[in-house]
Amino acid sequence: CDRDDLELPGVQRQLVEAVLDTGTPVVLVLLTGRPYALGWALTRCAAVLQTFFPGEEGAGAIAGVLSGRVNPSGRLPVSLPGSAGAQPYSYLHPELGAGTNGTNLPATPVAPFGHGLSYTTFAYTDLTVPAEVPADGALRVSVRVTNTGAVAGDDVVQLYGRDLVASVTRPVAQLLGYRRVSLEPGASVTVELSVPTTRLAFTDRTLTRVVEPGEVDVWVGTSARRDVQARTTLTGDTVEITAASPRWTTTDLR
Repeated sequence: CDRDDLELPGVQRQLVEAVLDTGTPVVLVLLTGRPYALGWALTRCAAVLQTFFPGEEGAGAIAGVLSGRVNPSGRLPVSLPGSAGAQPYSYLHPELGAGTNGTNLPATPVAPFGHGLSYTTFAYTDLTVPAEVPADGALRVSVRVTNTGAVAGDDVVQLYGRDLVASVTRPVAQLLGYRRVSLEPGASVTVELSVPTTRLAFTDRTLTRVVEPGEVDVWVGTSARRDVQARTTLTGDTVEITAASPRWTTTDLR
């Protein structure tokens, strides 16, 4: 059901803040069906574990993460908002859809799409992107990933793109591909991703699904943020993926 705010239900926030006020380090475990506005918790809690509704095996999974038996590697499929007034928000928003031009409330999420922490850290280097890619071809990207922490862990390498100039407004970020890798402490691996250009397709003004030539920003990050980035150019003619949809018409039913 809909709600008029995104605060934790009932007196749950007061309970968390009362424990925090004692000076006790707090790990907040969230079992929720929606993303709540938790900027206050992320700044005060030692850690926050978002489990959504984990089901019958959830208790064991949560215990494994909290005890350190399992090194978490999940990534957010949504953005966690700063407030209800900053909604609706999506990482797929266009340039003027970030909210800052239409409200005095900051729309920057407290945790962006694709965000997720673990007991180790990862770094990206040597992003390789071809200078040109045929509009009807595939974008082949490679990046070097290094486990820079002290324990083994899994990283989800996320590849994003942005069509810089198109005949209709395009998102400022778009997930194009991802790959999970397991690395021991200090280990590195080169991850290769091949993405069909159709993942940059959109519906133009004639209602035709197309891939247009032009410049595209490409980056890899631990979330939708840009850790390492490059630029490529789609070349050739506009490629039609689907035919134009029929226009609305009226029918004489007499």
